[in-house]
Amino acid sequence: MTQWLSKSEQVAWRSWLDASRLLISELNRELMQAHGLSAADYEILVQLSENPDQRIRMSELADRTFSSRSRLSHQIDRMEKAGLVKREACSVDARGMWAVLTPRGLAKIVEAAPDHVAGVRKHLVDLLSAEDFTKLGQSCQTVVQHLDSSGQRSFPQE
Repeated sequence: MTQWLSKSEQVAWRSWLDASRLLISELNRELMQAHGLSAADYEILVQLSENPDQRIRMSELADRTFSSRSRLSHQIDRMEKAGLVKREACSVDARGMWAVLTPRGLAKIVEAAPDHVAGVRKHLVDLLSAEDFTKLGQSCQTVVQHLDSSGQRSFPQE
């Protein structure tokens, strides 16, 4: 038998849904308006820029960005046309491909990051107390750890 959400659980659930959707939409709008980047473009650039050699296997990048292989491939096609990334064949696995950050892509993430962080602060971090923001992060980590079947997600330590 299904255990329905209580009234307070329903309010919390729907508030989280609305807040997460509105936040991503606003951050996407700001990135697009100021830098011509979608939130998906930005996430890929972040993943590549934070990797030591600024390259990631396409399959791993799909996992990290919660994208299907097909969707990521189309996204990389668009980003390649814009000169932000390039694909390279994997020398150890003929079927594998790398997504590689280009100098233009690196310049774009360096340019966009301060504005993106300002948006995250304005629309989320600064609205909550430090304690509430920490609790939010801990709660989200619990959910991610529960749902991440790969077990590869790690969280930065303070």
